[in-house]
Amino acid sequence: MKKITLLLFLFASGFGLLRAQSAAINPDSVVVTKHRATVKGVTFNYTATTGMMPVWNLDSQPIAAVNFTYYERDGISDRTMRPLVFSFNGGPGAASLWMMLGYTGPVRLKISDEGYPVMPYGTENNPYSLLDVADIVYVNPVNTGYSRMLDKDGNRSYFFGVNEDIAYLAGWIRTFVTRYNRWTSPKFLIGESYGTTRVSGLALALQSREKMYLNGVVLVSATDLGITRTGPVREALFLPYMAATAWYHKALPADLQQKDLLDVLPEVERFTIEEYIPALAWGGALPAQKRTEIARRVSRYSGVSEEAILNYNLTISTTFFWKELLREEGYTVGRLDSRYRGKDVIDGGDRPEYNAEMTAWDHAFTPAIYHYLANELNYRTNLQYYVSGPVNPWNREGNTTGNDLMRAVSQNPWLNVMLQAGYYDGACDYFSGQYNFWQMDKGGKFQDRFSFKGYRSGHMMYLRHEDLQQANEDLREFIRHSIPDNDVKAGY
Repeated sequence: MKKITLLLFLFASGFGLLRAQSAAINPDSVVVTKHRATVKGVTFNYTATTGMMPVWNLDSQPIAAVNFTYYERDGISDRTMRPLVFSFNGGPGAASLWMMLGYTGPVRLKISDEGYPVMPYGTENNPYSLLDVADIVYVNPVNTGYSRMLDKDGNRSYFFGVNEDIAYLAGWIRTFVTRYNRWTSPKFLIGESYGTTRVSGLALALQSREKMYLNGVVLVSATDLGITRTGPVREALFLPYMAATAWYHKALPADLQQKDLLDVLPEVERFTIEEYIPALAWGGALPAQKRTEIARRVSRYSGVSEEAILNYNLTISTTFFWKELLREEGYTVGRLDSRYRGKDVIDGGDRPEYNAEMTAWDHAFTPAIYHYLANELNYRTNLQYYVSGPVNPWNREGNTTGNDLMRAVSQNPWLNVMLQAGYYDGACDYFSGQYNFWQMDKGGKFQDRFSFKGYRSGHMMYLRHEDLQQANEDLREFIRHSIPDNDVKAGY
């Protein structure tokens, strides 16, 4: 990536002009830089705007500074039909660096093809970035990245909760769209992990409160979206994920192991829905012979011994699975990406001592984001970049975001939804994400507006080079599909 020029804009905000490299916060200030990228073999110039934009209270007083980075392809004379994508990560305290440096942005973290850290740390051109077809805004909600409350002792309940988060971010997005003159552009939201909760709620909030109608919502590694999963359903839905992980680590019986993963999973999914959940519903009334048969099948698909399945009353937790699957080989498997192996100090126990994948990811992303913001985007500050920020306690009451998204889809004929998930994600598993769609649209009226794309990796499927390429291509196709032709009416 070649840096061309640097411009610094400080918007008048009543707080005075503060140096960007100080620890003081100017809630309305940005740094603008010019760059060049090569995506899919085409080289083009783009503008990066990074900095702060305020959140105002009902008295029009700024109460927080939201840190963002906005990438805009140069040379576009008319942005009326140029898509605009708002990107959020999860946590809920996670900053936007994961998808910014890992997935859709014009630069990418330097990692191995399978997603492991390499030295020297840093970034490189992302040849699959979405910037060729859409402008992108990476948003750090309050207390993530460099975003902060202006009064650290202020009212935290304004920001830190499912619905509180959605409410202020909806207003912030409206301000951004107005300030950067993007009201006529097709608009998309993409969220990862808890970010899927966030963007699902934002879809309805933007539509109902701000009168801003979206073209698409992308859910990367979806949470439960407030959709109840209890009892046998919650206990059984992880089995297809376990089968995928066992297949990856060559822990399945030979007849399954010799098949391709995508030939194994449909069999496990059918068993889960048609036999496993009904058997668990019987509980202690399940006949002994049937209990033994279900334990045998669960063992066959999970790679965990039949004895262990029976000892845990036919349901094994994910924490036990991560510890048990490769215990005899001396390894644990990762939570967010179960391709990763860990080594515990003590082999005994029911859960790993640490998450193998997180140590690898933090190892690579943290130095890269500090270096990139300061040296490539020229955004210098003494603030700590909160990779995972202090947002707790988080108010989780009233989480209806899945149903909110369904209401937004039903009321907006142009709104489409895509789920992207890695088969080896043990936190936000792919099959539970599909279950969300089935429960949101129980009548099956809108299934043509929902789509699913699976990848042979984990929570951040884009860290695997092959999936980075395919996932971005899936995003391009989703965007193309979700923008109607000119003069097509928004109606049924």
